[in-house]
Amino acid sequence: MANRYYAKDITKDLDKKFVILKGWIHELRELGNLKFLVLRDGSGFVQVTIIKKNVREERFKEVGKLPRESVIEIQGQVSKSKEAPNGIEVIMQDFKVLSLSKAVLPLEVTEKTPAMPQQRFDFRSIDLRKPRNHAVFVIESKLIEGMIEYLNANDFIQVFTPCIMGSASESGAEVFKIDYYGKKAFLRQDPQLHRQLTIAGGFEKIYDLGPSWRAEASHTTKHLCEHRTIAVETAFIDDEVDIIRLEENLVIAALKKVNKECKEELKFFDVKLKVPEVPFPELRLSQVYQILAKRGKEIYGQDLDAEAEKIMHDYVKKKYNSEFYFFNRFPFKIKPFYVMRVDNEQEWARSIDLYYNGVELSSGGQREHRYDILMEQVKEKGISPESVEWFTKFFQYGVCPHGGFALGIERITKQLLNLENIRDAVLFPRDPERLLP
Repeated sequence: MANRYYAKDITKDLDKKFVILKGWIHELRELGNLKFLVLRDGSGFVQVTIIKKNVREERFKEVGKLPRESVIEIQGQVSKSKEAPNGIEVIMQDFKVLSLSKAVLPLEVTEKTPAMPQQRFDFRSIDLRKPRNHAVFVIESKLIEGMIEYLNANDFIQVFTPCIMGSASESGAEVFKIDYYGKKAFLRQDPQLHRQLTIAGGFEKIYDLGPSWRAEASHTTKHLCEHRTIAVETAFIDDEVDIIRLEENLVIAALKKVNKECKEELKFFDVKLKVPEVPFPELRLSQVYQILAKRGKEIYGQDLDAEAEKIMHDYVKKKYNSEFYFFNRFPFKIKPFYVMRVDNEQEWARSIDLYYNGVELSSGGQREHRYDILMEQVKEKGISPESVEWFTKFFQYGVCPHGGFALGIERITKQLLNLENIRDAVLFPRDPERLLP
């Protein structure tokens, strides 16, 4: 690896320099006594030119028979060329085959021939070689990196909460049951409750990056059975508006990171990520229901369905010209027992959702930290106090006001890049039909 160069390293400044390249044969074409090989690695593409008179005859013939997607090592000299992409190429002196590909590929990596989704995900490892797909995950990585940098700079620490639960984290519905040494256990739906217990343990600023699961029989382009979130919790807040401000800053930090470091990757999607102005519009559900009713959608007291989300997206776009916006103060009756109500307006919960272009990205808000009220809400929801004692008992020992949110990594990636399907933002997606590869 000592002398290896990457495609991105091959610039005019290296003219006449001997280099070693390693990667996949993306394309190969022959023109008389010349062969042109496009080598692809994780950083991009470089043109390799094979001149018949410069190499042994048998090597010239051999390289021309190599199937696309074979992995090779190229030894050659960098040369300026007006005809080559970016004005630079590598003149091959010799090569080494590291791994031969089958001659017939299950997918067209050059993307000249589109494949059906089923075929793409059956051969996902080949599908991921497409430069556009590679760009998705570079951008997704930078989104997360930008968020982590912001949180670390503001004294948050990363924690790891359990993925296996002894009881369902929210309800018995839409939960995956597993066998745990002969006992019934569950994959978590959200790292929420253990984040709260970590706050109760005296950790004032935390974040958890990891997977969650929902056993939804959903086949939409925005749902997954396994997804990842960056889940943030913070102590000593005044109310849920502090959480809104925190999440705004997190999103802005992520977008700035991508804009700065993913200029080439963004070109694949023909999008310009606009860093939004703060504060993001905030609409409370009492207001939302009125707006919907005026447009013929009567759902007072209910959660927002797809039609309501579309109506509100159009409304916010027209009134505020904003792609990001919050819904706040949902009806308590549709929210879990642990959310905090508005003391003087008991109908409403201090519960927030962040939306981007009509799709929910996160859910969060202020949690109820007062033990007596928490237990009243447990009973009001018809939950057995014994079933949640493992969680609620700690609130008898002094828990500070706190709140947080869980932001979907795949959701925000899909929306920012205008991907048709959230599965394209997952390396190996899990949905009701797919468990392999």
